[in-house]
Amino acid sequence: MPEPQMVMYEAEFNQIQSIVDRLVHEANAQVVFIIDKNGQLIASAGDTSHIDTTSLASLTAGNIAATGGMAKLLRENEFATQFHEGERANVHIQLVGNRVILVVIFDHKTSLGLVRLRVKKATEVLNEIFEALLNKVQDPSLRTPFSEITDDDIDNLFSE
Repeated sequence: MPEPQMVMYEAEFNQIQSIVDRLVHEANAQVVFIIDKNGQLIASAGDTSHIDTTSLASLTAGNIAATGGMAKLLRENEFATQFHEGERANVHIQLVGNRVILVVIFDHKTSLGLVRLRVKKATEVLNEIFEALLNKVQDPSLRTPFSEITDDDIDNLFSE
């Protein structure tokens, strides 16, 4: 069964942004991103001025997809955690609830152990938020932001 389309509400976005902001400081990271599996940036914190966030989000999603293919070949469900070590920057990638991707970019000023500890705690909270968001979206009694828009409204918009 395909996963329902993710809809982000302001309250949940603010919670997610707060976690991302806190994670940058608690992990002593340079940048933290939350990306959906389609490569769309959901939230970010830290110094992103030197990073092409659109490309990074897209490449990270592709990396997760490729790694998922490797996992299937090895009869694994998923490789939820990845780590890439460079000369100046390190990247810790964590799949959150098989829905979104948490990316932490850090340098030699922090340790992988600290990053992993903080990511683990952040992932637990993010899982709760995304689970609640999924339940909210699937609730048939809840009106979505688009529920009052009719086909006639759309036709009228484009006919003018």
